[in-house]
Amino acid sequence: MTLSLDLETINDLPRTAASDVKKLGWRGVMKAVDRAGKVVVTHHDEPQAVILSTAAYHEILQALQQARAKNQSALETLRHRFDDRLASLQEADAGKRLRMIIRGRVRLGGKVSSDRG
Repeated sequence: MTLSLDLETINDLPRTAASDVKKLGWRGVMKAVDRAGKVVVTHHDEPQAVILSTAAYHEILQALQQARAKNQSALETLRHRFDDRLASLQEADAGKRLRMIIRGRVRLGGKVSSDRG
């Protein structure tokens, strides 16, 4: 399951002035949060805080956890590939096989190679 987040810049979020928070109270702010899921509270038109609904917060956490798991999976794959290659270099005949590869003809398989000098 892939979670898609619509990440808006802070300038694209709905805004409410800190003075409105004082006037409207917490219920007024929460009505704005319920409509948009998030609201930027400003002080003299400068963003001071972002208030998120719990649903928006959980959505962000879930997306971060999925991204972390994806990164861990990619790292594990790379680690296994590295370990496999390292293991082949530690085998008893690794030096002999490497020398055979170096002495052998290069097969390009139709690919272009730069001049080896």
